Amino acid sequence: MFNKVGGGSGITLIANNCELSGDVHFSDQLQINGTVKGNIYAVEGSKAVVTVSEKGRVKGEIRVPNVIINGKVYGDVYSDKHIELAAKAEIKGNVYYNLIEMVMGSRVDGNLVHAKEKKDAEPRATSKVTTVTPKTA
Repeated sequence: MFNKVGGGSGITLIANNCELSGDVHFSDQLQINGTVKGNIYAVEGSKAVVTVSEKGRVKGEIRVPNVIINGKVYGDVYSDKHIELAAKAEIKGNVYYNLIEMVMGSRVDGNLVHAKEKKDAEPRATSKVTTVTPKTA
C-alpha cells in the first residue's frame, strides 16, 4: 500500500486551525492556511512553491523561488523566480522579485525591489542604440 520509498514530491499543509512557531524549510510545495510565526525557506533556484491562502498568515520572512500570496505576510518576501500577489494579499515588508504579478486589490506596505536571477547578473553584450532626429527645413 505505501511502497514508495523516499525522493517523492509532496504538498505540506498548515491547516487553518494550526499555528506553527519556528522556521520552516521545505523543498516541494507548502500550503499555508493557518499561521506561521517564523521564517520560510526553500532552496534558491528550485521549483519550490509556497502558497499563503486568504486566511493564511506569516509573521517572518519568506525566501522561496515561487511565491503565491492571498493572505497576510508581516516580513520581507524574497523570490528569485516568480511571485504572484492575489486580490487579498497584504504584505508589510519589502518584496524582492525577479518576475511579479499583482492583481488589483493586493497591497504592499514596503518597497518593491527588482532583483534579477543570478544567471542574468553576468555581463551581457551591449547593443548600440541610435537616435534619428528629423531634419528641419
